[in-house]
Amino acid sequence: MSRIGLKPIEIPNGVEVKVNDKNHIEVKGPKGQIEQYVSQDMGIEVEGNQIIVSRPTENKRHKSLHGLTRTLIFNMIEGVTEGYSKTLEIQGTGYRAQKQGKKLILNLGYSHPIELEDPEGIEVEVPEANKIIIKGIDKQQVGNYAAVIRDFRKPEPYKGKGIKYSDEFVRRKVGKTGK
Repeated sequence: MSRIGLKPIEIPNGVEVKVNDKNHIEVKGPKGQIEQYVSQDMGIEVEGNQIIVSRPTENKRHKSLHGLTRTLIFNMIEGVTEGYSKTLEIQGTGYRAQKQGKKLILNLGYSHPIELEDPEGIEVEVPEANKIIIKGIDKQQVGNYAAVIRDFRKPEPYKGKGIKYSDEFVRRKVGKTGK
């Protein structure tokens, strides 16, 4: 039984939710607008200031989609009201980031700097040379873009050099010992 799927979703003031017959959900709020298709098997009802997600059968697939659908809708509502952000930290000698207009430029020890264009709906800030803050209303886009940036230089366990999430712990290893 999906415990998450059974919880109703509260719609805060200033947020407008529309559900079409093909389970196309549009959420408008103070920070912007998101739309997404969810599984047509799920029943989605807007009652007053609550959204209730129901499943048609006790089938295993429907049980797993029940919680997923509720969480996707909840994330959309939270995104247009508060937004999401990820913070990345860069560690290593000469490793740094800078912002030029809509481009993020990373110097990560390669022979050339890496230039990334900000995706639509994502805002990137560089308050310090070794800190990157990614903000947006879509949780999936924010997490995906943070992962793309991190993949250029993952943190390594010997010196701790690379790009890591601010809440990530890099387990350090002891290097070779001489005779």
